[in-house]
Amino acid sequence: MSAARSMEGLNIFEALRESHERQRTLYRQLVETSGDTPERRDLFQQLKEELLAHELAEERHFYIPLMAQDAGVDLSRHAIAEHHQLDELVESLQDTELASPVWLVLAKKLAHQVEHHLTEEEHKFFQMAGKLLTEPQKTSLAKAYLASYEEAKATTA
Repeated sequence: MSAARSMEGLNIFEALRESHERQRTLYRQLVETSGDTPERRDLFQQLKEELLAHELAEERHFYIPLMAQDAGVDLSRHAIAEHHQLDELVESLQDTELASPVWLVLAKKLAHQVEHHLTEEEHKFFQMAGKLLTEPQKTSLAKAYLASYEEAKATTA
């Protein structure tokens, strides 16, 4: 489902989950690859673009609004710090030869960290955010998130 078609009536949690599922699919496929192959290169590029677009849009249209409330500050800071850790792992992968055994070790570490972050968001952060955000905010943030996400994807592609 494209973000543009699904925008109407979507709340921020549903919009974020769509990207989460794309991330899960990509990292699962990526860790099954071996060697310096076009498949590995393509999957890594797709995952990298998905993570970057998601992080940018999520920080702007989910975590920053949550930081406006005292109860959302620690949660948002923690999540943004995890985004930074993911970015550092992506950089390490970029700096490592795709055929190196170390590359797969790093890719598996990235997959583990991504899953940890997504699970924590879905099972902990979303519940708190659901209490802090109003229903109109949830819908308007989804639209803003999706617009930023699509823009970021277009500029990285």
